[in-house]
Amino acid sequence: MTDTPIKTRREGGILEVTLDRPKANAIDLATSRIMGQIFADFRDDPELRVAIITGAGEKFFCPGWDLKAAAGGDAVDGDYGVGGFGGLQELRDLNKPVIAAVNGICCGGGLELALSADIILAAEHASFALPEIRSGTVADAASIKLPKRIPYHIAMEMLLTGRWMEAEEAHRWGFVNEILPADALMERAWALARLIANGPPLVYAAIKEVVRDAEDSKFQDTMNRITKRQLRSIDILYSSEDQLEGARAFSEKRDPVWKGK
Repeated sequence: MTDTPIKTRREGGILEVTLDRPKANAIDLATSRIMGQIFADFRDDPELRVAIITGAGEKFFCPGWDLKAAAGGDAVDGDYGVGGFGGLQELRDLNKPVIAAVNGICCGGGLELALSADIILAAEHASFALPEIRSGTVADAASIKLPKRIPYHIAMEMLLTGRWMEAEEAHRWGFVNEILPADALMERAWALARLIANGPPLVYAAIKEVVRDAEDSKFQDTMNRITKRQLRSIDILYSSEDQLEGARAFSEKRDPVWKGK
């Protein structure tokens, strides 16, 4: 554990990151910079395979930007640190899976933080919103991400009205993977993290890089880069011991032993 607004727990290849800023887990500039360094270290640590991001307590995952800190002088365009707001949404080359365990209110920049994860689990009482419209600001990252995750008209309704969406509806539209009782949320997050941590890390890296590349490319352009091994993670995977191990394990009818190299 660390004596900061961010608590961390490490078990094997899994890193749990808990936002712990009473009363609401809002993020100010200093907290964002801490989160950015934590996630950059996670990215660069070869022993870590998957991360979980969650909030302390039972009411708030994260409401986003700390308006009290803003009133005290934190600039909205200030230094958020590596990875941008919350350390995740602009972190370059993050080729490891991240699970968001949403344990309560998730709005504004908090929703943008959750959308930066690869898998989103939600407690039954979790709720989601983009209330920036009511304060005359723009949810910039959400304006980019949300219409790609759920139907355009639903995303635009949230952006334009600031209305709240309960967990059940979020799951119905597909940006929440699972809804769980509050007391089962972290247990499920850790079970999923352990499953992923025991999988092939080089394949996960390749999947994430291909998905990122495809966001701004035509299908055939990305396929050509894969075929020509122009994506770094693809080149590493196809030249790796793990690639051979996967084939050997399949032919020998045994579980593979992944080394990440």
